[in-house]
Amino acid sequence: MAEKKLSFEENLQQLEAIVTELETGDVPLEKAMTEFQKGVKLSQTLEETLTKAEKTMAKVMADSGEEVAFDAEAK
Repeated sequence: MAEKKLSFEENLQQLEAIVTELETGDVPLEKAMTEFQKGVKLSQTLEETLTKAEKTMAKVMADSGEEVAFDAEAK
């Protein structure tokens, strides 16, 4: 069964839950390490999503239907 791809918001909620849990300090070392590693992966996924969104938002559609950089359109 394929793993469901989580939305940006779901990944962010998971990361926030991990941070909150680790901040309490009541987590056994082994679990803290596992959760930290999971948090790092979630952080990387969120960063990639934001970078892709930023690149998409920085483009506009030209009259020809081509995507062009937003700055190029302003000229």
